[in-house]
This record gives sequence, C-alpha cells and structure tokens, in this order.
Amino acid sequence: MAFGRRRRADEPAKGSGPADEKTEVVSDEDAAADEAPAKESGPWDADEKYPELQRLDFGSMLVPVAPGLGFQVNFEATQVDEQGNPLDGRPVAVLVQHGESAMQLQAFAAPKRSGIWDDVRRETATDIREEAQGQTEEADGPFGTELLATVPAALTEEILAEMPQEVREQIPAEFIEQGWVPQRIRFIGVDGPRWFLQAVVQGAAVEDEEQWQVLEDVFRNIVVVRGEAPMPPRDLLELRIPKEFSEAAQEEQEEEKVETFNPFERGPEITEVR
Repeated sequence: MAFGRRRRADEPAKGSGPADEKTEVVSDEDAAADEAPAKESGPWDADEKYPELQRLDFGSMLVPVAPGLGFQVNFEATQVDEQGNPLDGRPVAVLVQHGESAMQLQAFAAPKRSGIWDDVRRETATDIREEAQGQTEEADGPFGTELLATVPAALTEEILAEMPQEVREQIPAEFIEQGWVPQRIRFIGVDGPRWFLQAVVQGAAVEDEEQWQVLEDVFRNIVVVRGEAPMPPRDLLELRIPKEFSEAAQEEQEEEKVETFNPFERGPEITEVR
C-alpha cells in the first residue's frame, strides 16, 4: 500500500538513505574476525548453518514453502509506452499469501558494522503520520522491535462491489458512509551481516495469531543470499524468478492458449504449495 507520495519500489519502506552513505568494501580478514556464533533461529544468512527445508530460490532470498501458501512476485516497470503502460519490468518484492493475509518480503544491502532497521522504522513512522494521516506505535515482537500502523484505506463503490457479501455486511455503516476504513499494517525488520530483511504484513495475520504463526515460520526460515559484490547501503538485493514460476506460467499459457506472458497482470505466481 502506498503512503502519500510514491517512493521507489527498490527502497525500504521508510524512503531513501542519507546521501553521504558509501559503498563498503569488506576484506576477508574483517569478515573472519566478525564471525558470529551459531544462531538458534533465523532469518538466516547464506553463510550460516541453517535447517534444510524446501525453499523457492528468488536469488537474494530463499523462501520456505508450506501447505496452503501462495507466492507472487511484484514488479516495477523499467520501460513504458507513450500511454504509460508498462512494457518491461524487474522483480522488486516477493508476496507470500496465506488465507486472508499477505506478507511482502524485500532484502536490501546494509553496512557491515551497523544495522539500518532503527532508521527505517523511524522514517517509516514519520511518512505514515505526515503523508498518510495514519497512526503508528512500536511493539515488541518475535524478531525485536516492530512498527504497527493504522492507515485510512479507500472504500469505494468498486471495492465494495468486489467484496463477498458476508464481508461487506461486517463493515460498519459509518465506514461505508465516510468512504474509508482503518487498515492495520505490521512492519518487521531484521538486520543481518551486510543485509537488511523487511516484511510488511497486512490482513488477518496482523492480529490473528493462527494466521500469523504460519507467516512467522516462513519469515523465520528465510535465507538471505547477500553475495560478495560491494553495494551501497539500502540498495535492493537482486531478485530472480524461480524455475517453478516459469513452469507454472508455461502450463497456464498452454491451458489458456496464450502466446505471451504479461507479468504486470498477475504473477508469475504459484497459487498454492501442497
């Protein structure tokens, strides 16, 4: 969900970093000297010893799969036509869906000797309060300090018409009259060795413990593949499409007899992993 002005999709939710941040080059000696003891749980770095699980390979993130989960890749347009329609794009986020919940995942480069979650959290809260007229609060979570936000979400006639009748009937009349409904969003961040992993959770899992537990297990078992190339802090780590997505897209094309695949319509996507 966008808050006020549109920021680049390849930045953490809080916005761009300080202009004086420089790319940091790490020597083998420094890396060896700063090796941390083995952890008991993730998210994991690719160089750590992590549990063997079935995971989808998104390049910079290895995301575990489980029954009932849906996966989708979000794209950012890199080329548009004269009318502004996207012609080409690059993957910028992974969306994990479960029930009435969704969790957006992104991994970024970070300084070697300091994390960025504290700054990201403060700047995100400022954006929400000043640009989206929302409210924020910090809370302790399983991965440390989280940011909880409440923002006004549009409730137009078109949106209401697409809702199942039983869902619409549960919306208070005052929200329908005013044209918006308060929406809760949960921001989670973890600082790793030269990387930062961010999750944005929406839907029932923000407050429903059963649905959140499924997404928490996914987040906890993500493996971040930082790579050795020097990168400016806060640059998005490169994502790629898993082979399973290509196979699913090909099967869908064959079934629907579609000659070309447009990633901006929906997907590529695996609707469910059994």
